[in-house]
Amino acid sequence: MFRPRLAAASLSGQSDAAWAKQAAPHVGCVFLGGVALDEATRSAARDLRDRDREEFLPADPIAFVDDQLTALDAVGVLPGFNVRSATLDPIAEAAAVCADHDALLEINAHCRQTEMCAAGAGESLLRNGSQLCEQVSVAADAGATVSVKVRTEVSGVELPALSARLVDAGADVIHVDAMDSESVVGDVVEAAPVAFVVANNGVRDRETVFEYLEYGADAVSVGRPSTDPAVLRRVREAVEAYFPDTRSGAEVSPDA
Repeated sequence: MFRPRLAAASLSGQSDAAWAKQAAPHVGCVFLGGVALDEATRSAARDLRDRDREEFLPADPIAFVDDQLTALDAVGVLPGFNVRSATLDPIAEAAAVCADHDALLEINAHCRQTEMCAAGAGESLLRNGSQLCEQVSVAADAGATVSVKVRTEVSGVELPALSARLVDAGADVIHVDAMDSESVVGDVVEAAPVAFVVANNGVRDRETVFEYLEYGADAVSVGRPSTDPAVLRRVREAVEAYFPDTRSGAEVSPDA
């Protein structure tokens, strides 16, 4: 999917093309966003801003996705765009734009902010698997390679079983925020063996990288320290030590 097997994970209101270019020398993939696409999630994003959260709120979110990906067309890294929506049409539009740029479309079933969940997006989608699968299917039908960002430790959600359903719906990548339940990554890998599984949370050094990769993850991602080149270099070295055959450079095709 990408080399080195290290991604920079999206940070709401911070992960734009400029951020991606800074991370690109160290990673194989960058997830921009997250960006709210429809009115329900944009209203939630405005509420989040009102309580001092950073959020992307462009006048035209689809044009924003296009503009940001255009800025990365000549950068040797696989881009993805993390999006939040409670409705299907904006997902299809964003997915088509991502497909045009050979980028991943990442559906956010991860955000746990109360406002976003109340809008019917983010973590709330984990409890509404049918709706989440529908979003995946719409994105895949639009031609995008689809990632789904999920999290562990959501009550009532059997994440491995849901991951298998997401793959059946058309997801290619399951991006797992493991929280404090790292072993669930292994359960997801077992339940969805054809998925490319990216493990996230606390990835900082050789020890944390090797733990996730030993559970079967195909890659790891770094969130908040993605702006720290020292951390990215350290994590990349650990990934390449685990997968020594991937040192020869970035492989940026989502179909690989």
